[in-house]
Amino acid sequence: MSVRHISTGSPFEEKIGYSRAVVADGWVFVSGTTGYDYETMTLPEDVVDQCRNTLQTIGNALEEAGSSLDDVVRVNYILPDGKDFEKCWPVTSAVFAKAKPAATMIIADLMEEAMKIEIEVTARISE
Repeated sequence: MSVRHISTGSPFEEKIGYSRAVVADGWVFVSGTTGYDYETMTLPEDVVDQCRNTLQTIGNALEEAGSSLDDVVRVNYILPDGKDFEKCWPVTSAVFAKAKPAATMIIADLMEEAMKIEIEVTARISE
């Protein structure tokens, strides 16, 4: 089995010791991703903007892996405040309109107080 690691260049990846995504055996496993704009290392205040950034970062990692958001089969949403999740539904339903992945929403603290959403996905490699 060949394994390929994908990085966004986020300082968190280096400090913590993980990859943004790992490609193995036709699968892409994307780590929990937050709403940072990794080029500027800024984090929007609004949960919806963080959700958009998060899905953009995930989409970029999937594309680099030879997959896409349309190939996602599993998504986990992690939010410190469960009441924020509904605000993100228009974004998530648009992004996953084709994939319709199995999904779970978890309420948990995130690494920084300013982080309002973290998303992790599993996808198949596009055929």
